Amino acid sequence: MDLENPVTPENQIPRERLELLKVPIDTIPPEQLEEIVFDLVNSKEGKNIVLLSIWDLLRARSNKEYRNFILNASLVIPISKSLGQGLRFLTGKPTIRYMPFDFVITLLTILEAREYSVYLLGGKLRTLKKTEKNIRETFPGLHIVGRYAGSFKKQEEGIIIEAIRKASPTLLLVGKGVAGEEQWIAKHDGTLPRGLRLWCSDMYDIFAEHKKHPSRYAFDHGLEWIGYCFENPFRFFRIFSFMGYQFLLLFYKVFKRKKKDKDA
Repeated sequence: MDLENPVTPENQIPRERLELLKVPIDTIPPEQLEEIVFDLVNSKEGKNIVLLSIWDLLRARSNKEYRNFILNASLVIPISKSLGQGLRFLTGKPTIRYMPFDFVITLLTILEAREYSVYLLGGKLRTLKKTEKNIRETFPGLHIVGRYAGSFKKQEEGIIIEAIRKASPTLLLVGKGVAGEEQWIAKHDGTLPRGLRLWCSDMYDIFAEHKKHPSRYAFDHGLEWIGYCFENPFRFFRIFSFMGYQFLLLFYKVFKRKKKDKDA
């Protein structure tokens, strides 16, 4: 967890849905997360959780389908330091961001406390098996009610969805290898069973100990992107997208100020 602004007992950050460049972002205090998760679990509808990076925000602005997925998500958790800085720049309000690995661990811990269940979808078979083994050992009270590796054929999709429906997991954890990634959840939102759905990107590789998550120091200082760039050098070109993000923040700030002056 990372606070973009110091918090004291006299200055608690409230739960709130804010908007950054027309994309929603939720501020969720850690002490309220358990209650919020249980409320979502008890809903009669499926609830999607999004771990939002700055690149996801920019993609949501240019991809209508993905933007609708974000708009309809029950929780949009910021994971990039730049998102908190952008919110503070435009709204003056602090926010709370979570390290993805920590958030998933916390979520599984909350679900284990009531012996809820999880279905694992995505990743390579060897990675998925190791992930299942490690989750069973770490969260013995959490029921793994099914798993299916990613990169499955189109004709297998119906069978997989039916298996998920029959298993009716409290949490559907989707990882790499599934066509469409996060948007696979959005595409099948109406046919998936009730419960929580979360896209976890590299989480299976981390659980299987094939990959390390960013250090706490790197995450707290917003430097985790450097490691990702060394994994894929083409990501260094994202600097131009980041510059565009900074320009958008400035544009919205100036536009908002002009609108305020005009209304006055």
